[in-house]
Amino acid sequence: MGQVNRRAVLLGGAAAVSAAALSSTVPSWANARTLAAAPAIHDPFQLGVASGDPLPDSVVLWTRLAPAPLNPDGFGGMPDASYTVDWEIANDQAFSSVVQKGTATAARDSGHSVHIEPAGLEAGREYFYRFKTSGYISPVGRTRTAPAAGAAVDQLKYCFSSCQHWEEGWYHSYKGMLADNPELVLFLGDYMYEKKSGRAAAERNPRKLAFTEDVTTLAQYRARHAQHKTDADLQNAHAMAPWIVVFDDHEVMNNWNSTTSPATDARKAAGFQAFYENMPIRSTAKPSGASIRLYRQFGWGNLARFHMLDTRQYRNAQVPDPSGSAGPSCTDMRSTSRSILGTTQEAWLLKALETHPAKWDFLGQQVFFATRDGDGNKATCESPDSWQGYEASRDRIAKGIVDRKVPNPIVLTGDVHRHWAADLRRDYFNHSDPVFGSELVTTSVTSNSDTATDPSSTWLSNNPHIKYCRGKRGYVRVTASQTQLRADFMTVSDTTEYDFSKVTLAADRGYVVEAGKPGLQRV
Repeated sequence: MGQVNRRAVLLGGAAAVSAAALSSTVPSWANARTLAAAPAIHDPFQLGVASGDPLPDSVVLWTRLAPAPLNPDGFGGMPDASYTVDWEIANDQAFSSVVQKGTATAARDSGHSVHIEPAGLEAGREYFYRFKTSGYISPVGRTRTAPAAGAAVDQLKYCFSSCQHWEEGWYHSYKGMLADNPELVLFLGDYMYEKKSGRAAAERNPRKLAFTEDVTTLAQYRARHAQHKTDADLQNAHAMAPWIVVFDDHEVMNNWNSTTSPATDARKAAGFQAFYENMPIRSTAKPSGASIRLYRQFGWGNLARFHMLDTRQYRNAQVPDPSGSAGPSCTDMRSTSRSILGTTQEAWLLKALETHPAKWDFLGQQVFFATRDGDGNKATCESPDSWQGYEASRDRIAKGIVDRKVPNPIVLTGDVHRHWAADLRRDYFNHSDPVFGSELVTTSVTSNSDTATDPSSTWLSNNPHIKYCRGKRGYVRVTASQTQLRADFMTVSDTTEYDFSKVTLAADRGYVVEAGKPGLQRV
């Protein structure tokens, strides 16, 4: 059979992209899959390929065999058998210079997923990879290793995103990322949703979930992940660059935390297992029942260090929402015994921040870090699911950053379905308190905002550390250098419109942070 081309990839870096900018050709590194022989199973590479967790000498290569991804049993149409999968990683897209190759086993008990961790690669360079099994060749993926520790790095361009509900829009954001051609992608949670959309029909797109009941079993988590993975734009973005991923709540269930019961333990175990099977993460993150180790660090030479945090698994239970009131909930939210990271993860992060091997320290995590206070009254409180619900925990991290003189700390956040940009202070009610860093919050890929309007000028005047809010869909593009960081807040005009010729993808707002000078400056 001939080649099957399902890819439409954007290249370039324009701030605004429309259908006229779309290339109708596939980049040479994204060769489509090819049928090499009549197999016993149908094309098993329906979920594409991915790479992630880049180190200077290694990167994770991922695929999952699934000729029928939406099968309700969660096995993607694979028989009850193990399959040998060949893999190759090369210097070039034509694979004329293969640097490593090997075989792996795709087993039923791991959802026929494959995680390869080649070692001994060259630091800071581009590679190409692919898989073969049962007569089929996978799409080709492009990846890269991180620069060596301490290596001089002039610039890094990366994108980050979060929150992609299947029913609430098309994944146009990934067309934009492909145009940006970043070296790295961060995903900060809610890769899939365990429940159907609660939005009105006008706020959803025409595509439907394969099954609408809430996900609770391993088979259902596997099938829900697989459905998301069938999106061509998402596959293209995975094949473009290595990803570093963490989860939020909807990969398991809404607003989960460390408190457990036998029922929630079983659900967490299923959610963690399916997450591991479907993400390009290392074997060190392989779950053990209702436990998974996702907090970890990555260096990018002397330019950047990423601290990827888990604000779900170890947090104390959220208090009841006080909705701008005073009272017992506020007292609990400010209790020194409460933590959003847990004691071990807090200590791990603070210990790492004692050293400053890179110009920028990025904290990649899930929920809003800065205070958002509607009435400007310190006696009241709100947002118990964010770091505000764990004020003492937040202050320990903020104090640790200030005391350790971390030169350029930037918090990266998802969760809230809006773009936000904010400066960080120890005391958000003292508007002259020194700024020690900034927070960049990405809106969702598709998941809609709870309200149609952005905060009023009165609300913003009560929170002068917050510089920007925009309730559109999109992602954030970051370009970091030794002298400054630039963040462009990319927005999609309409995610319910399938025809990209009727859609605009543009930079709605840009901010710069100068190295050694905390605080956002609009550009």
